[in-house]
Amino acid sequence: MSKVIMIQGTMSNVGKSLLVGALCRIFKQDGLKVAPFKSQNMALNSFVTKDGLEMGRAQVMQAECAGVTPSVYMNPILLKPTNDIGSQVIVNGEVIGNMKAREYFAYKKKLIPDILAAYDKLSRWADVIVIEGAGSPAEINLKADDIVNMGMAKLVDAPVLLVGDIDRGGVFAQLLGTIELLEHDEKDRIKGLIINKFRGDKSLLDSGIEMLEARGGVPVVGTVPYARLMIDDEDSLSERLDNKCFGAKDKKAVVEIAVVRLPKISNFTDVAPFENIANVAVRFVTKPAELNGADIVIVPGSKNTISDMKWLIESGMATAIQRFAVDGVVVGICGGFQMLGDIISDPNEVESDSIKSINGLGLLEMETIMERAKQRNQSEGFFDNMSGVFETLSGQKYFGYEIHNGRSMMAGRAVTSVQRGNIFGTYVHGIFDNGDIALKLAKALASKKGMTLDTEDMDYQSMKENEYDKLANIVRSNLDMEYIYSLLT
Repeated sequence: MSKVIMIQGTMSNVGKSLLVGALCRIFKQDGLKVAPFKSQNMALNSFVTKDGLEMGRAQVMQAECAGVTPSVYMNPILLKPTNDIGSQVIVNGEVIGNMKAREYFAYKKKLIPDILAAYDKLSRWADVIVIEGAGSPAEINLKADDIVNMGMAKLVDAPVLLVGDIDRGGVFAQLLGTIELLEHDEKDRIKGLIINKFRGDKSLLDSGIEMLEARGGVPVVGTVPYARLMIDDEDSLSERLDNKCFGAKDKKAVVEIAVVRLPKISNFTDVAPFENIANVAVRFVTKPAELNGADIVIVPGSKNTISDMKWLIESGMATAIQRFAVDGVVVGICGGFQMLGDIISDPNEVESDSIKSINGLGLLEMETIMERAKQRNQSEGFFDNMSGVFETLSGQKYFGYEIHNGRSMMAGRAVTSVQRGNIFGTYVHGIFDNGDIALKLAKALASKKGMTLDTEDMDYQSMKENEYDKLANIVRSNLDMEYIYSLLT
């Protein structure tokens, strides 16, 4: 059986996902076979495995850190929020239905056999499994039926490292308060504390750390500095979505990319390759005026295309995008691709029981019909016969994946990607992740307005590997890895 260690946090977005990724890369560098694991993940960023199953992207990032192929066993339960009180429930990569929060809360313990079966699959080949918790183990209203924090730790007898985020303030209260709200046997599982996202002189923390260790009875195993790394984020809590200008390495970007921040945005990581290009700025926008100055508008994926199309119309963004498209470049991905068409129909009430059809942006002569069956598959092909600003991509190979309800029809045939003039739409997530595709498009956008993007060639996958190594090096040099190795059971 595999050895195991678990990362839990004092709250959401304290950096659990990246710390799990860092440990996966460190153990890999040290010659071990590693698997990440998160029993239950709530996120709208998802991925499709080789066998057509759906899992959270955070575990994909962690698998890449570990140097292994992503598997649905690394994330047996995925919850994709459909509204404020309910989610689509995905178990072992397959949709089992939509549930309200209270309904799922009463149901989830029935999924323990699925969790343990997935964990057992990983333990048959991995030397080490690094488990990620969710939210906080001290959410006392949810503890009784917990399957992702201390409940998970108990199922597999995992030692726990508890992480607090000092960048938000109050890290000592975070860590001590969490410990105090745990049961005695749960406190005993916490073997180390980590202070994450620190900026400044670490020696200024010394007196606080001494008091924290004395009161909490748990050693602080490291203080990890704040680091801005270009690595996929866990979910919509990502700081990317609130950043006015992300990616440009100077004050004046040569190319500006406006990404529409849909209310139910999903897989926004599709634009991550552009964020890694010097002198290219990526900003997430919600108001028509924010399209001013953009060289390209990207309409990303959506968990509910009809609802988000309704928002585009009511917010004035639809009209703004249509005006922008007269001379500007517009790209739609998955749900965004569906929105580029003339009409979106939902006769089977897949997404809405009140809206049977809605007008799209009318930028492509295409109709989309929502279907109950979800399309899930990996996809590869070539950019064929591209023109205009997209001509530079002609002949380029791409690889990605599709996750969508709905079939798009143009001139009587189903389509997965379409380019007409300065408009391009595709169902393929990750289509810009391949090689230098993002860089080529960015250079073409610069050339379109008579400018030059003086940027070195970039292979996005190689760049990600470098970022994973940077992450591992930062964490290795700031945690007591000898002590962490001693915890592996």
